[in-house]
Amino acid sequence: MATFLYRLGALGARRWRTMLIGWILALGAVVGLGLSFAGSFSDSGSIPGSPAQTALTKMEGHFPEPDTQSAQIVFQAPPGRKVTEADLNKPLEATLEAMAGVPGVSEVSDPSQSGTVSDDERTAVAQVTFTTKAEDDVPAGTLDAVKATGSEAEQAGLKTVYGGEPYETSHPPVGPSELIGLGVALVILVITFGSLLSAGLPLITAVLGIVGTMGAMIGLATVFDVSDNAPTLAIMLGLAVGIDYSLFIVSRHRAQLGTGMPVRESVARATATAGSAVVFAGATVLIALAGLSVAGVPMLTSMGLASAGAVAVAVITAVTLLPALMGMAGHRLTPRERRAATRHRGFLPLRRKRAVRQTAGDTGDSGRVSTMGVRWTEGVLRHPVRNLILGTVALVALAVPALELKLALTDEGSSATGNSSRQAYDMISDAFGPGANGPLVVLVEADDPATVSTTAAAVEDEVQGVRGVADVSDVDVARDGTAARIQIIPDTGPRSAETSDLVSRLRTQMQPLAEAGGGYVAVTGMTAVSIDVSDKLSGALLPFVVVVVGLSLLLLMVAFRSVAIPVKATIGFLLSVGAAFGATVAVFQWGWLAGLLGVPSEGPVASFVPIIVMSVLFGLAMDYEVFLVSAMREDYNRHRNARMAILNGARNAARVVTSAALIMIAVFVSFLFSRDADIMPIAFALAFGVLVDAFLVRMTLVPAVLALLGDRAWWLPRRLDRILPHLDVEGENFHAPGTAAPHAPVKDSTPVSL
Repeated sequence: MATFLYRLGALGARRWRTMLIGWILALGAVVGLGLSFAGSFSDSGSIPGSPAQTALTKMEGHFPEPDTQSAQIVFQAPPGRKVTEADLNKPLEATLEAMAGVPGVSEVSDPSQSGTVSDDERTAVAQVTFTTKAEDDVPAGTLDAVKATGSEAEQAGLKTVYGGEPYETSHPPVGPSELIGLGVALVILVITFGSLLSAGLPLITAVLGIVGTMGAMIGLATVFDVSDNAPTLAIMLGLAVGIDYSLFIVSRHRAQLGTGMPVRESVARATATAGSAVVFAGATVLIALAGLSVAGVPMLTSMGLASAGAVAVAVITAVTLLPALMGMAGHRLTPRERRAATRHRGFLPLRRKRAVRQTAGDTGDSGRVSTMGVRWTEGVLRHPVRNLILGTVALVALAVPALELKLALTDEGSSATGNSSRQAYDMISDAFGPGANGPLVVLVEADDPATVSTTAAAVEDEVQGVRGVADVSDVDVARDGTAARIQIIPDTGPRSAETSDLVSRLRTQMQPLAEAGGGYVAVTGMTAVSIDVSDKLSGALLPFVVVVVGLSLLLLMVAFRSVAIPVKATIGFLLSVGAAFGATVAVFQWGWLAGLLGVPSEGPVASFVPIIVMSVLFGLAMDYEVFLVSAMREDYNRHRNARMAILNGARNAARVVTSAALIMIAVFVSFLFSRDADIMPIAFALAFGVLVDAFLVRMTLVPAVLALLGDRAWWLPRRLDRILPHLDVEGENFHAPGTAAPHAPVKDSTPVSL
């Protein structure tokens, strides 16, 4: 791999004009084809074959509904008054009549006839059906025209709120907050490198990679079912890892230039060594994200594969486009001290000469290079037992709230309170009960109409006495008499645990009726479908944890030829995940700092959050483990001094790991302020997880554990060593084609204040 990457980097540095032109043409082709065959993203959250989805498909066959969209218009009278009063009812009827005449509206229901007037007669709900197909967006002009017709009702004193999917606020994948996050990332890069040009290269490659990913995703949406959350998640991860992976390679390249290495040779070696680590790190993230497809949930599969594609593009960009850009930049990427030394050979003050030696990677007296990472590590090594205990206790304490983690799929009640769809949701809940926003349906099906009638009557009688049921509708029989349905209004909202328990009780109690009558009886409706999805995701979490833990143990054992390192890294990863989940519960369920962070609603988080966060954090934790511990292992293999290996490893890698973590956090925090109820908990959990994993686990607990283990940290049984394949993660054994001996890679040890 390293030899292939060396030749790829050399080609990019030598033929950088050809490489850049080829990249531009390829990117233009991908974006052009994507826009030419652009598809639409899906908001489906169902699982094909689940009990509720199977019953829903059957019900749609017996009770066909038009393939159109609809909205809910909520009218509310002032306190102490009723919508049935003449001076309010007349403007209400005039508004409904005007709405029916809007072009693009096919039907408007009358609340008084459809039974959608609350018991206190203060609130009425009208259903507006549009001619727009379900998979398309209702034109903005039609929505505005419907809103304009409500002026007469509003002038009469009725509060009019427009809800439903057509009036939901859309969240673009990239907004002002994300651009601010990129700005923060640029500042961190400038501080890290001390050069605007060096800082700009990782941003350029990351942004171009995202452009290509989005172009491909838009085009593939015509063929595959891509979740509407997939683009945002792919952009978030693609930007974060794209910047970080390029950061690792540019950092190595600058360090080599600081030693006087020629530009083309340095580009090739940086691509071979740091690029090998990037490929390994990207592969771990990619495998974890692609593994989301094992849950069997199409929405989660599309999110995982889209994000995996973004990571793959980030890796490809880092090892193909970046070498060309570094070759084009030439000596301008050389650290300033080295350039100054070249201009003024032998005439530098003593302090400047020391800086040049440090920049050039002079580790002959490495103890004098006292960077912040070294000072932090020295502090950890002075009291390793105390730091290990305090750090572990802190992580466990942060993870305790995770025991109360509650999961459910988001709905309109998860939106920001300022959205009209959320306001309509809350008004309906207050007027008709929380279960009105998530009704359940019991479907009865049989070949014999008499069996359907008998079974449906028995079901209607049975559900009347079920705990948690607020209201039961009359039996609705299909035209051919082979099916019937009964609508049930729960006492609780669609995202509550009580409603999930109600679905379980209904299924248990309906089973004997189905067996006795010889027909088919099932609980369905969108709420039941969402509950099945949530249960499926929750059930897939534990097997996924087992797979991830086993994969981390195997990969790190192969990479570091050690037993202790993989066990320590996996335990640290689990502690980081627990802390991330605990903080997420405190913010999104308990409401801690919810107002400050702009959390739209407190309650269960989206069911797919834990498994996505775990897969992404696994990959990122392995990244930091590889870049930090591989530097320590390389030093240990050279000098066989366990303590000095920890210090030198921190000196060589801590700065890059710290910068990479800060960039990750900046990107994730920027997506936290997107106000998207599905993305916000993911962004928060990832930002918090990276924070504790990079600075508490990798930079604190790892040195403490390695110090306590000493030489035993690098022990591997001989028999196991013979079985495991040898994987050169950072190209340590690499030597350029045509040379006789391997070239020891140069670590970037430029001191910087962060």
